[in-house]
Amino acid sequence: MLVELRAENYAVIDHAIAVFGPGLNLLTGETGAGKSILVDALALLMGGKASAEVVRHGADRAVISCVFEATATADNILEENGIDSTGTEIILRREILVNGKGRVFVNNQPATVTVLKLLAPELALVHAQSETLSSFDQAQQRILLDRFASLDSYQVADAYHLWQTAVRKLHELEQGEQDRLRMVDLWSYQRKEIESAQLTAGEDEELENEKRILANAEKLYAAALGAFDQLYDGSNSAESALRNALRSVEELARYDSKFVDAVQQLTSARAIVDDLSDSLRDYAEGINASPERLAEIEDRLVVLDRLKRKYGSTIVEVISFGEDVAQKLAEVEDRDEILKQLRTQLNEARNKYAAAARALSGHRQAAAGKLARLAEKQINDLAMKVQFEVVVTPQLSESSWGSHGWDEVEYRIATNAGEPLKPLDEIASGGEMSRVMLALKVSVEEGTGKPRSKTASPRTLVFDEIDIGIGGRAAEAVGQKLKTLSRAQQVLCVTHLPQIAAFADQHFLIEKREDHGRTKTQVRLLDDPARIEEVARMLSGAKVTEASQHHASQMIAASR
Repeated sequence: MLVELRAENYAVIDHAIAVFGPGLNLLTGETGAGKSILVDALALLMGGKASAEVVRHGADRAVISCVFEATATADNILEENGIDSTGTEIILRREILVNGKGRVFVNNQPATVTVLKLLAPELALVHAQSETLSSFDQAQQRILLDRFASLDSYQVADAYHLWQTAVRKLHELEQGEQDRLRMVDLWSYQRKEIESAQLTAGEDEELENEKRILANAEKLYAAALGAFDQLYDGSNSAESALRNALRSVEELARYDSKFVDAVQQLTSARAIVDDLSDSLRDYAEGINASPERLAEIEDRLVVLDRLKRKYGSTIVEVISFGEDVAQKLAEVEDRDEILKQLRTQLNEARNKYAAAARALSGHRQAAAGKLARLAEKQINDLAMKVQFEVVVTPQLSESSWGSHGWDEVEYRIATNAGEPLKPLDEIASGGEMSRVMLALKVSVEEGTGKPRSKTASPRTLVFDEIDIGIGGRAAEAVGQKLKTLSRAQQVLCVTHLPQIAAFADQHFLIEKREDHGRTKTQVRLLDDPARIEEVARMLSGAKVTEASQHHASQMIAASR
Protein backbone atom coordinates (compact mmCIF):
# COMPACT_ATOMS: atom_id res chain seq x y z
CA MET A 1 0.00 0.00 0.00
CA LEU A 2 1.16 3.55 -0.76
CA VAL A 3 1.56 5.35 2.55
CA GLU A 4 2.93 8.75 1.56
CA LEU A 5 3.79 10.80 -1.53
CA ARG A 6 5.94 13.96 -1.49
CA ALA A 7 6.86 16.40 -4.23
CA GLU A 8 9.20 19.40 -4.06
CA ASN A 9 9.79 21.91 -6.85
CA TYR A 10 7.92 19.62 -9.21
CA ALA A 11 6.02 21.47 -11.99
CA VAL A 12 3.72 23.96 -10.19
CA ILE A 13 4.22 22.23 -6.83
CA ASP A 14 6.70 23.86 -4.48
CA HIS A 15 6.15 21.44 -1.59
CA ALA A 16 3.28 18.99 -1.15
CA ILE A 17 2.69 15.94 1.04
CA ALA A 18 -0.16 13.44 0.78
CA VAL A 19 -0.63 10.67 3.37
CA PHE A 20 -2.86 7.97 1.91
CA GLY A 21 -4.91 5.25 3.58
CA PRO A 22 -6.43 1.93 2.59
CA GLY A 23 -9.47 1.74 0.34
CA LEU A 24 -10.47 4.43 -2.13
CA ASN A 25 -8.38 7.63 -2.12
CA LEU A 26 -9.86 10.33 -4.38
CA LEU A 27 -8.17 13.55 -5.53
CA THR A 28 -10.30 16.48 -6.63
CA GLY A 29 -9.77 20.16 -7.32
CA GLU A 30 -10.12 22.86 -9.91
CA THR A 31 -8.80 22.24 -13.41
CA GLY A 32 -5.07 22.99 -13.49
CA ALA A 33 -4.61 22.67 -9.74
CA GLY A 34 -2.10 19.84 -10.17
CA LYS A 35 -4.07 16.65 -9.60
CA SER A 36 -2.63 14.78 -12.58
CA ILE A 37 0.82 16.15 -11.75
CA LEU A 38 0.82 14.10 -8.55
CA VAL A 39 -0.09 10.97 -10.49
CA ASP A 40 2.69 11.71 -13.00
CA ALA A 41 5.11 12.10 -10.08
CA LEU A 42 4.17 8.63 -8.81
CA ALA A 43 4.62 7.28 -12.35
CA LEU A 44 8.20 8.61 -12.31
CA LEU A 45 8.82 6.75 -9.05
CA MET A 46 7.65 3.59 -10.82
CA GLY A 47 10.43 4.06 -13.39
CA GLY A 48 8.80 6.45 -15.85
CA LYS A 49 10.89 8.62 -18.16
CA ALA A 50 11.96 11.94 -16.61
CA SER A 51 12.44 15.33 -18.22
CA ALA A 52 14.05 18.56 -17.04
CA GLU A 53 10.76 20.30 -17.89
CA VAL A 54 9.24 19.03 -14.63
CA VAL A 55 11.64 21.15 -12.54
CA ARG A 56 9.83 24.15 -11.09
CA HIS A 57 10.96 27.49 -12.53
CA GLY A 58 13.75 28.98 -10.45
CA ALA A 59 14.72 25.67 -8.75
CA ASP A 60 17.82 23.62 -9.50
CA ARG A 61 16.07 20.27 -9.05
CA ALA A 62 12.76 18.54 -8.49
CA VAL A 63 12.54 15.91 -5.75
CA ILE A 64 9.76 13.34 -5.52
CA SER A 65 9.54 10.54 -2.99
CA CYS A 66 7.08 8.02 -1.64
CA VAL A 67 6.74 5.36 1.04
CA PHE A 68 5.18 1.96 0.38
CA GLU A 69 4.49 -0.84 2.81
CA ALA A 70 7.11 -3.53 2.22
CA THR A 71 6.27 -6.94 0.75
CA ALA A 72 8.29 -10.15 0.71
CA THR A 73 8.61 -10.06 -3.07
CA ALA A 74 9.74 -6.43 -3.07
CA ASP A 75 12.33 -7.21 -0.38
CA ASN A 76 13.64 -10.07 -2.53
CA ILE A 77 14.00 -7.67 -5.47
CA LEU A 78 15.97 -5.28 -3.26
CA GLU A 79 18.23 -8.09 -2.02
CA GLU A 80 18.93 -9.28 -5.57
CA ASN A 81 20.02 -5.73 -6.46
CA GLY A 82 22.24 -5.21 -3.42
CA ILE A 83 19.89 -2.88 -1.53
CA ASP A 84 19.15 -3.32 2.18
CA SER A 85 15.51 -3.64 3.17
CA THR A 86 13.98 -2.04 6.26
CA GLY A 87 11.52 -4.88 6.77
CA THR A 88 8.46 -2.65 7.07
CA GLU A 89 8.71 0.12 4.46
CA ILE A 90 10.18 0.81 1.04
CA ILE A 91 11.24 4.41 0.48
CA LEU A 92 11.66 5.59 -3.11
CA ARG A 93 13.19 8.94 -4.01
CA ARG A 94 14.03 10.47 -7.34
CA GLU A 95 15.80 13.76 -8.09
CA ILE A 96 15.57 15.43 -11.50
CA LEU A 97 18.14 18.16 -12.09
CA VAL A 98 17.51 21.21 -14.26
CA ASN A 99 20.11 19.92 -16.75
CA GLY A 100 18.05 16.77 -17.29
CA LYS A 101 20.22 14.44 -15.23
CA GLY A 102 18.91 12.70 -12.17
CA ARG A 103 19.50 10.36 -9.26
CA VAL A 104 17.50 7.48 -7.77
CA PHE A 105 17.51 6.28 -4.16
CA VAL A 106 15.79 3.25 -2.64
CA ASN A 107 15.72 3.08 1.15
CA ASN A 108 18.15 6.04 1.05
CA GLN A 109 20.67 3.96 -0.90
CA PRO A 110 21.78 4.83 -4.46
CA ALA A 111 19.87 2.82 -7.06
CA THR A 112 18.83 2.94 -10.71
CA VAL A 113 15.66 3.48 -12.71
CA THR A 114 15.87 -0.22 -13.60
CA VAL A 115 15.36 -1.11 -9.92
CA LEU A 116 12.28 1.15 -9.83
CA LYS A 117 10.89 -0.65 -12.88
CA LEU A 118 11.50 -4.03 -11.22
CA LEU A 119 9.67 -2.90 -8.08
CA ALA A 120 6.76 -1.28 -9.92
CA PRO A 121 4.71 -4.43 -10.72
CA GLU A 122 4.84 -5.40 -7.04
CA LEU A 123 4.03 -1.96 -5.62
CA ALA A 124 1.73 -0.01 -7.93
CA LEU A 125 0.19 0.10 -11.39
CA VAL A 126 -0.20 3.72 -12.51
CA HIS A 127 -2.73 4.58 -15.21
CA ALA A 128 -1.69 8.17 -15.77
CA GLN A 129 -2.60 10.03 -18.94
CA SER A 130 1.02 9.77 -20.04
CA GLU A 131 1.79 6.32 -18.64
CA THR A 132 -1.34 4.25 -19.14
CA LEU A 133 -0.14 1.95 -21.88
CA SER A 134 3.52 1.67 -21.01
CA SER A 135 2.61 0.39 -17.54
CA PHE A 136 0.15 -2.21 -18.90
CA ASP A 137 2.32 -4.12 -21.33
CA GLN A 138 1.79 -7.73 -22.42
CA ALA A 139 3.52 -9.03 -19.30
CA GLN A 140 0.98 -7.20 -17.11
CA GLN A 141 -1.85 -8.43 -19.33
CA ARG A 142 -0.66 -12.01 -18.83
CA ILE A 143 -0.35 -11.48 -15.06
CA LEU A 144 -3.88 -10.12 -14.88
CA LEU A 145 -5.28 -13.13 -16.78
CA ASP A 146 -3.39 -15.53 -14.50
CA ARG A 147 -4.74 -13.72 -11.46
CA PHE A 148 -8.29 -13.97 -12.81
CA ALA A 149 -7.91 -17.72 -13.34
CA SER A 150 -5.99 -18.26 -10.05
CA LEU A 151 -3.11 -19.69 -12.05
CA ASP A 152 0.54 -19.77 -11.11
CA SER A 153 3.53 -20.61 -13.29
CA TYR A 154 5.79 -22.14 -10.63
CA GLN A 155 5.82 -25.58 -12.28
CA VAL A 156 6.57 -24.02 -15.66
CA ALA A 157 9.29 -21.84 -14.11
CA ASP A 158 10.99 -24.86 -12.52
CA ALA A 159 10.87 -26.76 -15.83
CA TYR A 160 12.19 -23.67 -17.67
CA HIS A 161 15.19 -23.33 -15.36
CA LEU A 162 16.00 -27.04 -15.74
CA TRP A 163 15.81 -26.70 -19.53
CA GLN A 164 17.97 -23.56 -19.50
CA THR A 165 20.58 -25.29 -17.34
CA ALA A 166 20.71 -28.24 -19.76
CA VAL A 167 21.00 -25.88 -22.74
CA ARG A 168 23.84 -23.97 -21.10
CA LYS A 169 25.81 -27.09 -20.14
CA LEU A 170 25.47 -28.57 -23.62
CA HIS A 171 26.48 -25.29 -25.25
CA GLU A 172 29.57 -25.00 -23.04
CA LEU A 173 30.66 -28.52 -23.95
CA GLU A 174 29.97 -28.08 -27.65
CA GLN A 175 31.96 -24.87 -28.04
CA GLY A 176 34.60 -24.80 -30.78
CA GLU A 177 37.22 -27.54 -30.86
CA GLN A 178 40.03 -24.99 -30.97
CA ASP A 179 38.70 -23.29 -27.85
CA ARG A 180 38.31 -26.65 -26.19
CA LEU A 181 41.89 -27.69 -26.87
CA ARG A 182 43.20 -24.34 -25.69
CA MET A 183 41.26 -24.69 -22.46
CA VAL A 184 42.45 -28.27 -22.00
CA ASP A 185 46.08 -27.05 -22.22
CA LEU A 186 45.39 -24.32 -19.69
CA TRP A 187 43.51 -26.59 -17.28
CA SER A 188 46.22 -29.28 -17.55
CA TYR A 189 48.91 -26.74 -16.68
CA GLN A 190 46.89 -25.40 -13.77
CA ARG A 191 46.16 -28.86 -12.39
CA LYS A 192 49.83 -29.89 -12.67
CA GLU A 193 51.02 -26.70 -11.00
CA ILE A 194 48.61 -27.08 -8.08
CA GLU A 195 49.06 -30.85 -7.64
CA SER A 196 52.86 -30.62 -7.78
CA ALA A 197 52.79 -28.18 -4.87
CA GLN A 198 51.19 -30.88 -2.65
CA LEU A 199 49.26 -28.33 -0.67
CA THR A 200 47.94 -28.77 2.85
CA ALA A 201 45.19 -26.55 4.21
CA GLY A 202 46.59 -24.01 6.70
CA GLU A 203 50.24 -24.76 6.00
CA ASP A 204 51.01 -21.16 5.04
CA GLU A 205 50.00 -19.96 8.51
CA GLU A 206 52.08 -22.69 10.18
CA LEU A 207 55.10 -21.85 8.03
CA GLU A 208 54.78 -18.13 8.74
CA ASN A 209 54.85 -18.89 12.46
CA GLU A 210 57.88 -21.17 12.11
CA LYS A 211 59.60 -18.52 10.00
CA ARG A 212 59.15 -15.93 12.74
CA ILE A 213 60.65 -18.32 15.28
CA LEU A 214 63.69 -19.20 13.11
CA ALA A 215 64.30 -15.59 12.14
CA ASN A 216 64.41 -14.63 15.84
CA ALA A 217 66.01 -17.81 17.22
CA GLU A 218 68.81 -16.08 19.19
CA LYS A 219 66.39 -13.63 20.80
CA LEU A 220 63.97 -16.41 21.69
CA TYR A 221 66.78 -18.62 23.12
CA ALA A 222 68.13 -15.78 25.26
CA ALA A 223 64.67 -14.81 26.48
CA ALA A 224 63.71 -18.37 27.39
CA LEU A 225 66.97 -19.06 29.29
CA GLY A 226 66.79 -15.67 31.01
CA ALA A 227 63.29 -16.41 32.22
CA PHE A 228 64.39 -19.93 33.31
CA ASP A 229 67.29 -18.46 35.27
CA GLN A 230 65.10 -15.88 37.04
CA LEU A 231 62.45 -18.43 37.87
CA TYR A 232 64.54 -21.45 38.84
CA ASP A 233 68.25 -21.65 38.21
CA GLY A 234 69.65 -18.33 39.45
CA SER A 235 70.98 -17.65 42.93
CA ASN A 236 68.12 -15.24 43.52
CA SER A 237 65.51 -17.21 41.60
CA ALA A 238 61.82 -17.09 42.31
CA GLU A 239 61.85 -20.83 43.14
CA SER A 240 64.56 -20.28 45.80
CA ALA A 241 62.66 -17.38 47.32
CA LEU A 242 59.44 -19.38 47.38
CA ARG A 243 61.22 -22.36 48.96
CA ASN A 244 62.65 -20.21 51.76
CA ALA A 245 59.33 -18.46 52.28
CA LEU A 246 57.54 -21.81 52.41
CA ARG A 247 59.83 -23.06 55.21
CA SER A 248 59.14 -19.94 57.23
CA VAL A 249 55.39 -20.10 56.77
CA GLU A 250 55.36 -23.85 57.60
CA GLU A 251 57.04 -22.92 60.90
CA LEU A 252 54.32 -20.33 61.53
CA ALA A 253 51.59 -22.84 60.69
CA ARG A 254 52.92 -25.25 63.38
CA TYR A 255 51.88 -22.74 66.02
CA ASP A 256 49.07 -20.76 64.32
CA SER A 257 46.50 -22.59 62.15
CA LYS A 258 45.55 -19.49 60.22
CA PHE A 259 48.73 -19.94 58.12
CA VAL A 260 47.72 -23.42 56.90
CA ASP A 261 46.08 -21.96 53.77
CA ALA A 262 49.16 -19.83 53.11
CA VAL A 263 51.29 -22.98 53.12
CA GLN A 264 49.04 -24.54 50.48
CA GLN A 265 49.10 -21.37 48.36
CA LEU A 266 52.91 -21.16 48.46
CA THR A 267 53.18 -24.87 47.64
CA SER A 268 50.91 -24.34 44.59
CA ALA A 269 52.91 -21.27 43.50
CA ARG A 270 56.16 -23.21 43.76
CA ALA A 271 54.69 -26.05 41.68
CA ILE A 272 53.56 -23.55 38.98
CA VAL A 273 57.03 -21.98 38.88
CA ASP A 274 58.62 -25.46 38.57
CA ASP A 275 56.32 -26.43 35.66
CA LEU A 276 56.86 -23.12 33.86
CA SER A 277 60.63 -23.39 34.34
CA ASP A 278 60.65 -26.87 32.82
CA SER A 279 58.64 -25.58 29.81
CA LEU A 280 61.04 -22.67 29.27
CA ARG A 281 64.10 -24.95 29.48
CA ASP A 282 62.58 -27.46 27.03
CA TYR A 283 61.61 -24.63 24.65
CA ALA A 284 65.13 -23.18 24.67
CA GLU A 285 66.70 -26.60 24.08
CA GLY A 286 64.29 -27.21 21.17
CA ILE A 287 65.20 -24.04 19.28
CA ASN A 288 67.11 -24.91 16.15
CA ALA A 289 68.67 -21.84 14.55
CA SER A 290 68.92 -23.47 11.14
CA PRO A 291 69.57 -21.11 8.20
CA GLU A 292 68.90 -24.02 5.87
CA ARG A 293 65.41 -24.59 7.31
CA LEU A 294 64.68 -20.85 7.21
CA ALA A 295 65.63 -20.68 3.52
CA GLU A 296 63.51 -23.76 2.84
CA ILE A 297 60.48 -22.16 4.50
CA GLU A 298 60.94 -18.88 2.62
CA ASP A 299 61.13 -20.75 -0.70
CA ARG A 300 57.95 -22.67 0.15
CA LEU A 301 56.10 -19.48 1.10
CA VAL A 302 57.07 -17.92 -2.24
CA VAL A 303 55.46 -20.90 -4.00
CA LEU A 304 52.32 -20.64 -1.88
CA ASP A 305 52.01 -16.87 -2.43
CA ARG A 306 52.32 -17.32 -6.20
CA LEU A 307 49.58 -19.94 -6.20
CA LYS A 308 47.30 -17.76 -4.02
CA ARG A 309 47.77 -14.79 -6.34
CA LYS A 310 46.70 -16.94 -9.30
CA TYR A 311 44.04 -19.26 -7.93
CA GLY A 312 42.60 -18.00 -4.64
CA SER A 313 43.19 -15.88 -1.57
CA THR A 314 43.70 -18.92 0.71
CA ILE A 315 45.26 -22.36 0.39
CA VAL A 316 41.77 -23.89 0.76
CA GLU A 317 40.57 -21.85 -2.25
CA VAL A 318 43.60 -22.91 -4.30
CA ILE A 319 42.93 -26.57 -3.48
CA SER A 320 39.27 -26.10 -4.42
CA PHE A 321 40.28 -24.45 -7.71
CA GLY A 322 42.50 -27.43 -8.49
CA GLU A 323 39.64 -29.83 -7.81
CA ASP A 324 37.35 -27.83 -10.14
CA VAL A 325 39.97 -27.91 -12.89
CA ALA A 326 40.44 -31.64 -12.42
CA GLN A 327 36.66 -32.11 -12.73
CA LYS A 328 36.59 -30.08 -15.95
CA LEU A 329 39.40 -32.18 -17.40
CA ALA A 330 37.56 -35.34 -16.44
CA GLU A 331 34.48 -34.04 -18.24
CA VAL A 332 36.53 -33.25 -21.33
CA GLU A 333 38.10 -36.69 -21.29
CA ASP A 334 34.64 -38.23 -21.11
CA ARG A 335 33.29 -35.66 -23.55
CA ASP A 336 31.46 -37.97 -25.91
CA GLU A 337 29.71 -39.84 -23.13
CA ILE A 338 28.83 -36.62 -21.34
CA LEU A 339 27.53 -35.10 -24.58
CA LYS A 340 25.25 -38.07 -25.00
CA GLN A 341 23.97 -37.75 -21.44
CA LEU A 342 23.48 -33.99 -21.76
CA ARG A 343 21.52 -34.36 -24.99
CA THR A 344 19.30 -36.90 -23.27
CA GLN A 345 18.84 -34.57 -20.28
CA LEU A 346 18.11 -31.64 -22.61
CA ASN A 347 15.47 -33.60 -24.49
CA GLU A 348 13.83 -34.67 -21.22
CA ALA A 349 13.91 -31.09 -19.91
CA ARG A 350 12.48 -29.79 -23.19
CA ASN A 351 9.61 -32.28 -23.07
CA LYS A 352 8.92 -31.51 -19.42
CA TYR A 353 8.79 -27.79 -20.11
CA ALA A 354 6.58 -28.25 -23.18
CA ALA A 355 4.13 -30.36 -21.18
CA ALA A 356 3.94 -27.80 -18.35
CA ALA A 357 3.67 -24.83 -20.75
CA ARG A 358 1.00 -26.58 -22.83
CA ALA A 359 -1.10 -27.31 -19.74
CA LEU A 360 -0.76 -23.70 -18.51
CA SER A 361 -1.64 -22.40 -21.99
CA GLY A 362 -4.79 -24.53 -22.01
CA HIS A 363 -5.92 -23.07 -18.69
CA ARG A 364 -5.20 -19.54 -19.96
CA GLN A 365 -7.17 -20.05 -23.16
CA ALA A 366 -10.13 -21.40 -21.18
CA ALA A 367 -9.99 -18.39 -18.83
CA ALA A 368 -9.48 -15.84 -21.64
CA GLY A 369 -13.04 -16.18 -22.97
CA LYS A 370 -14.55 -15.84 -19.49
CA LEU A 371 -12.49 -12.75 -18.69
CA ALA A 372 -13.33 -11.19 -22.06
CA ARG A 373 -17.09 -11.61 -21.51
CA LEU A 374 -16.99 -10.23 -17.97
CA ALA A 375 -14.72 -7.33 -18.92
CA GLU A 376 -16.85 -6.37 -21.94
CA LYS A 377 -19.92 -6.14 -19.71
CA GLN A 378 -18.07 -4.12 -17.10
CA ILE A 379 -16.63 -1.74 -19.73
CA ASN A 380 -20.04 -1.16 -21.31
CA ASP A 381 -21.39 -0.23 -17.87
CA LEU A 382 -19.00 2.74 -17.96
CA ALA A 383 -20.54 4.76 -20.82
CA MET A 384 -18.70 2.85 -23.53
CA LYS A 385 -19.97 0.47 -26.17
CA VAL A 386 -17.20 -1.91 -27.08
CA GLN A 387 -16.30 -5.39 -28.15
CA PHE A 388 -13.52 -6.96 -26.14
CA GLU A 389 -11.47 -10.14 -26.40
CA VAL A 390 -8.46 -11.73 -24.76
CA VAL A 391 -6.21 -13.58 -27.20
CA VAL A 392 -3.77 -16.23 -25.96
CA THR A 393 -1.25 -17.20 -28.64
CA PRO A 394 1.30 -19.95 -27.88
CA GLN A 395 4.77 -19.08 -29.20
CA LEU A 396 6.20 -22.54 -29.82
CA SER A 397 9.64 -21.38 -30.94
CA GLU A 398 12.20 -22.04 -28.21
CA SER A 399 13.41 -18.45 -28.53
CA SER A 400 10.03 -17.35 -27.14
CA TRP A 401 10.00 -19.67 -24.14
CA GLY A 402 10.14 -18.10 -20.70
CA SER A 403 9.69 -18.87 -17.02
CA HIS A 404 6.05 -17.76 -17.33
CA GLY A 405 5.28 -20.13 -20.20
CA TRP A 406 5.23 -19.66 -23.97
CA ASP A 407 2.01 -17.67 -24.30
CA GLU A 408 1.66 -14.21 -25.76
CA VAL A 409 -1.40 -12.63 -24.11
CA GLU A 410 -2.99 -9.65 -25.82
CA TYR A 411 -6.16 -7.73 -24.94
CA ARG A 412 -8.01 -6.35 -27.97
CA ILE A 413 -10.87 -3.88 -28.18
CA ALA A 414 -13.15 -2.21 -30.69
CA THR A 415 -14.59 1.04 -29.33
CA ASN A 416 -16.95 1.67 -32.26
CA ALA A 417 -19.42 -0.63 -34.00
CA GLY A 418 -18.16 -2.14 -37.23
CA GLU A 419 -14.48 -1.57 -36.44
CA PRO A 420 -12.06 -4.48 -36.10
CA LEU A 421 -10.70 -5.38 -32.71
CA LYS A 422 -7.25 -3.88 -32.14
CA PRO A 423 -4.64 -4.02 -29.36
CA LEU A 424 -5.28 -1.77 -26.37
CA ASP A 425 -2.46 0.60 -27.32
CA GLU A 426 -4.51 1.71 -30.33
CA ILE A 427 -7.62 2.84 -28.44
CA ALA A 428 -8.53 6.51 -28.55
CA SER A 429 -7.76 8.15 -25.22
CA GLY A 430 -6.20 7.83 -21.81
CA GLY A 431 -9.59 8.30 -20.19
CA GLU A 432 -11.00 5.32 -22.09
CA MET A 433 -7.93 3.30 -21.18
CA SER A 434 -8.41 4.09 -17.49
CA ARG A 435 -12.03 2.93 -17.67
CA VAL A 436 -11.00 -0.24 -19.47
CA MET A 437 -8.42 -0.89 -16.77
CA LEU A 438 -10.98 -0.28 -14.04
CA ALA A 439 -13.40 -2.70 -15.67
CA LEU A 440 -10.67 -5.31 -16.04
CA LYS A 441 -9.59 -5.01 -12.44
CA VAL A 442 -13.17 -5.29 -11.18
CA SER A 443 -13.73 -8.30 -13.46
CA VAL A 444 -10.68 -10.00 -11.96
CA GLU A 445 -11.66 -9.28 -8.37
CA GLU A 446 -15.32 -10.26 -8.82
CA GLY A 447 -15.03 -12.75 -11.67
CA THR A 448 -14.67 -16.14 -10.07
CA GLY A 449 -14.93 -15.73 -6.34
CA LYS A 450 -12.06 -18.21 -5.94
CA PRO A 451 -9.12 -17.63 -3.58
CA ARG A 452 -6.44 -15.76 -5.47
CA SER A 453 -3.08 -17.28 -6.27
CA LYS A 454 0.21 -15.77 -5.27
CA THR A 455 0.67 -14.42 -8.78
CA ALA A 456 2.15 -10.92 -8.61
CA SER A 457 -0.44 -8.17 -8.43
CA PRO A 458 0.15 -4.52 -7.54
CA ARG A 459 -1.03 -3.49 -4.09
CA THR A 460 -1.92 0.01 -5.27
CA LEU A 461 -3.87 0.96 -8.41
CA VAL A 462 -3.83 4.53 -9.68
CA PHE A 463 -6.34 5.98 -12.19
CA ASP A 464 -6.09 9.45 -13.67
CA GLU A 465 -8.97 11.25 -15.42
CA ILE A 466 -11.05 8.08 -15.40
CA ASP A 467 -14.27 10.11 -15.82
CA ILE A 468 -13.53 11.85 -19.12
CA GLY A 469 -16.64 11.88 -21.33
CA ILE A 470 -19.08 10.35 -18.83
CA GLY A 471 -21.68 11.58 -16.38
CA GLY A 472 -24.93 10.66 -14.68
CA ARG A 473 -25.50 6.95 -14.12
CA ALA A 474 -22.25 6.00 -15.84
CA ALA A 475 -20.33 8.19 -13.37
CA GLU A 476 -22.08 6.54 -10.46
CA ALA A 477 -21.24 3.13 -11.96
CA VAL A 478 -17.56 4.14 -12.12
CA GLY A 479 -17.70 5.18 -8.47
CA GLN A 480 -19.28 1.91 -7.47
CA LYS A 481 -16.69 -0.10 -9.38
CA LEU A 482 -13.85 1.88 -7.82
CA LYS A 483 -15.34 1.24 -4.41
CA THR A 484 -15.66 -2.46 -5.16
CA LEU A 485 -12.07 -2.64 -6.34
CA SER A 486 -10.79 -0.77 -3.29
CA ARG A 487 -12.03 -3.52 -0.99
CA ALA A 488 -9.22 -5.77 -2.24
CA GLN A 489 -6.56 -3.21 -3.20
CA GLN A 490 -5.71 0.37 -2.40
CA VAL A 491 -7.02 2.67 -5.16
CA LEU A 492 -5.99 6.26 -5.98
CA CYS A 493 -8.11 8.15 -8.47
CA VAL A 494 -8.27 11.69 -9.88
CA THR A 495 -11.83 12.74 -10.67
CA HIS A 496 -13.88 15.78 -11.66
CA LEU A 497 -17.27 14.22 -10.95
CA PRO A 498 -19.16 14.48 -7.65
CA GLN A 499 -20.85 11.13 -8.30
CA ILE A 500 -17.41 9.49 -8.04
CA ALA A 501 -16.01 11.75 -5.29
CA ALA A 502 -18.88 10.74 -3.01
CA PHE A 503 -17.48 7.20 -2.75
CA ALA A 504 -14.13 8.22 -1.24
CA ASP A 505 -12.70 6.62 1.88
CA GLN A 506 -10.13 9.44 1.93
CA HIS A 507 -10.85 12.63 -0.03
CA PHE A 508 -7.95 14.95 -0.91
CA LEU A 509 -8.38 18.47 -2.26
CA ILE A 510 -5.68 19.77 -4.58
CA GLU A 511 -5.76 23.56 -4.66
CA LYS A 512 -3.69 26.45 -5.92
CA ARG A 513 -2.82 29.58 -4.02
CA GLU A 514 -0.62 32.57 -4.68
CA ASP A 515 2.23 33.39 -2.31
CA HIS A 516 4.61 36.31 -2.92
CA GLY A 517 3.76 36.40 -6.58
CA ARG A 518 4.24 32.64 -7.15
CA THR A 519 1.59 30.01 -7.70
CA LYS A 520 1.81 27.08 -5.30
CA THR A 521 -0.13 23.83 -5.08
CA GLN A 522 -1.08 22.17 -1.82
CA VAL A 523 -2.75 18.88 -0.90
CA ARG A 524 -5.31 18.78 1.91
CA LEU A 525 -7.12 15.77 3.42
CA LEU A 526 -10.76 16.73 3.92
CA ASP A 527 -12.81 15.97 7.01
CA ASP A 528 -16.54 15.23 6.67
CA PRO A 529 -17.77 18.85 6.59
CA ALA A 530 -15.06 19.82 4.11
CA ARG A 531 -15.95 16.79 1.95
CA ILE A 532 -19.54 17.92 1.76
CA GLU A 533 -18.39 21.41 0.83
CA GLU A 534 -16.10 20.10 -1.94
CA VAL A 535 -18.68 17.73 -3.42
CA ALA A 536 -21.20 20.59 -3.32
CA ARG A 537 -18.73 22.78 -5.22
CA MET A 538 -18.34 20.04 -7.82
CA LEU A 539 -22.13 19.91 -8.15
CA SER A 540 -22.90 23.61 -8.39
CA GLY A 541 -19.68 25.29 -9.49
CA ALA A 542 -18.04 28.30 -7.87
CA LYS A 543 -21.12 29.28 -5.82
CA VAL A 544 -22.04 26.66 -3.24
CA THR A 545 -25.72 26.72 -2.34
CA GLU A 546 -27.59 25.20 0.55
CA ALA A 547 -29.33 22.88 -1.89
CA SER A 548 -26.05 21.66 -3.35
CA GLN A 549 -24.70 21.05 0.16
CA HIS A 550 -27.79 19.02 1.03
CA HIS A 551 -27.49 17.07 -2.20
CA ALA A 552 -23.76 16.45 -1.56
CA SER A 553 -24.51 15.20 1.96
CA GLN A 554 -27.12 12.79 0.60
CA MET A 555 -24.74 11.49 -2.08
CA ILE A 556 -21.98 10.81 0.45
CA ALA A 557 -24.40 9.11 2.83
CA ALA A 558 -25.82 6.98 0.01
CA SER A 559 -22.35 5.88 -1.13
CA ARG A 560 -21.72 4.39 2.29
